[in-house]
Amino acid sequence: MQEASFSGLFKTIMWVIAFYYIFKFLARIFLPVLVKKAVEKAGENFDRQQQQYRQYNQANSWQSTRTNTNDEIIIDTANAKKPRETKKIGDYVDYEEID
Repeated sequence: MQEASFSGLFKTIMWVIAFYYIFKFLARIFLPVLVKKAVEKAGENFDRQQQQYRQYNQANSWQSTRTNTNDEIIIDTANAKKPRETKKIGDYVDYEEID
């Protein structure tokens, strides 16, 4: 069985403090680089999604557009979203406080 000693406790505390300062120093060096890479990657993903969205919308708009023999452009609006009607719940009543 081992007994705790003052020198062992002192060594452990010194190792914890040393590890803390080394970690802090390395984080100041590498953390900005890692954050910059993460932001760039998120931006690339956003751009890729926007490009896919644009391509999808462009493909749908060309499919719904047909040309007639008289050089008229006919747009098929069957797939267009219909606006929602707002539900009328009731009238607004403004109450005044009576003293």
